[in-house]
Amino acid sequence: MEKLAVFGGNPVSEYKISYGRQCIEEDDIAAVVETLKSDYLTCGPKIAEAEKKLCEITGAKYAVVVSNGTAALHIAAMAAGFQEGDEVIVSSITFAASANCVLYVGAKPVFADIKSDTYNIDPDGVRRLITPKTKGIIAVDFTGQAVEHKELLEICREHNLVYIEDAAHAIGTKYEGKGVGSIADMTCFSFHPVKTVTCGEGGAVTTNDEAIYRKLLQYRAHGITRVAEEMTNPSDAKWYYEQVDLGYNYRLTDIQAAMLMTQLDKLDKFSARRSAIVKKYNEAFAEMPEIIVQREISESDTTRHLYILRLNLERLTCDRRAFFDALWAENICPQVHYIPVYWHSHYERLGYEKGLCPNAESLYKSMLSLPLYYTLSDEEVNMVIAAVKKVLAHYRK
Repeated sequence: MEKLAVFGGNPVSEYKISYGRQCIEEDDIAAVVETLKSDYLTCGPKIAEAEKKLCEITGAKYAVVVSNGTAALHIAAMAAGFQEGDEVIVSSITFAASANCVLYVGAKPVFADIKSDTYNIDPDGVRRLITPKTKGIIAVDFTGQAVEHKELLEICREHNLVYIEDAAHAIGTKYEGKGVGSIADMTCFSFHPVKTVTCGEGGAVTTNDEAIYRKLLQYRAHGITRVAEEMTNPSDAKWYYEQVDLGYNYRLTDIQAAMLMTQLDKLDKFSARRSAIVKKYNEAFAEMPEIIVQREISESDTTRHLYILRLNLERLTCDRRAFFDALWAENICPQVHYIPVYWHSHYERLGYEKGLCPNAESLYKSMLSLPLYYTLSDEEVNMVIAAVKKVLAHYRK
């Protein structure tokens, strides 16, 4: 049995490989500097340019960029009309924002279990949760893999539900050849630094529905409009605007929009590199009975945000925490995505209990996320694989 470097002490060196990292290049910096020297730092032309580029990439008719992915989810929930007394079915393995946006508008999140092999929301489980109070579904493209759109769309049309796709992980992913962002009623993106493309923070909502698009624009900017047809008391004065609803200041700056565009220009190469790393990981771990590899559905051409290492704990002498700490000691910094949302103390206080989603809870106890990002070198990928194998050798039954 190979001895591990450290248990519970200091790492063997200061050099560590983190689970995620942004890639900022000279063109990104130049775009930001150019915008800083322009007349517009916010509410300027870069916003419309970024939205046009997002439409070109996703195939959506309309895009609305916002300050972050949570803001995107919030205004999507508002545009969907969710309100007090409504129920909205949400993925259980996701960042809390996917469900928090339902709470923001006074509705109730209802958590659906995942499939044990793809880790995405289970359409059959969704069907079982529908009640007369159900008004929508928020389905998360976990790790970047597209959800089962065909089945979920069928459910939504059958029950007249609003279909929101949380594609925070999935910019660049396609489902049956169609870009994620052009399929659901609304699709929400995040441009946080650990995502495939970034602009520091930032998010977007895409849709094919013009009425929804108009609502999203208002909710992004305080509920204010300058379009006469949307006003209660229109005026032809050039300075006039009207607040027609209660919205928020969720605007993206032109500085961020400029950087988002240069990042989107590199989406193909970012995606290709991530896919190559995933392939190396899959090949390295495929024949190891101690590891379970995430299944990809054939319909999804995936730009992968996360690589999930799932442990077959029945074949190991440790739990996930010990495995995680051992990798850290080997200078690999994994992460865990995610704690089931309803396990958080805030949701406990709302009356949610453990046991709601057995597959999600089982996944949580046995998974961690390995490093995956564009600038991860082949040498570093090999270091990650070697560390995993070393820890496995130590804990193998």
